[in-house]
This record gives sequence, C-alpha cells and structure tokens, in this order.
Amino acid sequence: MPRVIGVDIPANKRLEISLTYLYGIGRSRALEVCDGLGLDRGLKAGDLTEEQITTLANHLQKNYTVEGNLRRQVASAINRLRDISCYRGLRHRRGLPVRGQRTRTNARTRKGPKKTVAGKKSVKGMK
Repeated sequence: MPRVIGVDIPANKRLEISLTYLYGIGRSRALEVCDGLGLDRGLKAGDLTEEQITTLANHLQKNYTVEGNLRRQVASAINRLRDISCYRGLRHRRGLPVRGQRTRTNARTRKGPKKTVAGKKSVKGMK
C-alpha cells in the first residue's frame, strides 16, 4: 500500500479513487490532482513509482490543506463558535443538528440512540 501524507491508500484501486481516502480530497479534487501532475487516472495506486508518490505528496501539501492541518482548522472553527456562544456554537456543544434540520423526528446521527422517556399510559391500559 502506498503511503501518502501519513495515510495508506489502497493499492488495488484506481488512483482517482485511492486519493479520496485522504481527508480533504474528494472525487473532483482527486481528478484535478491527477490531471495537474499528468498521472493516469486509471492507473492502480500500487503501480505508482516512489518518485511519483513523492511528487504527489509534495503537490498535495503545497497546494491543498489536507489531513492533520485541515482537521485542526475545522476543530478550531468549531471551538471559536463555541467560545463566542453563537447559536451554531450552542448546537455543537449540545450535540444537536447545526444547520436547521428538524429534531422532533430524525436527527438520530447527532442525538445518538433513542432514550425512552416514561410517558402517559394509554387509554386501553387505564380501563
């Protein structure tokens, strides 16, 4: 498995797909990088030479914010929102959806598994 910027990318997949395993590199950016460096998109990542891997890593670090730096940027942006106590920061702090989604139903990804609350007894149970 080739190692690019501290991440093992799958050797048996096409280069354009393998690059998406890097945080901050999606499909369109992977295609952009391949075309910019003149690498064949269909080439398997395992077939890259050491020289191509180093030029790829240097190009990514020089021109794009990826992996650790991007993770730090995102975390610091969220911490800034929390610190200034804006609405979005409060939503992050409470672990609720941030971008206006409904929470009465759905939102299970952010809220976690259901916490059942004891409610009223049904009419049938009262008879």
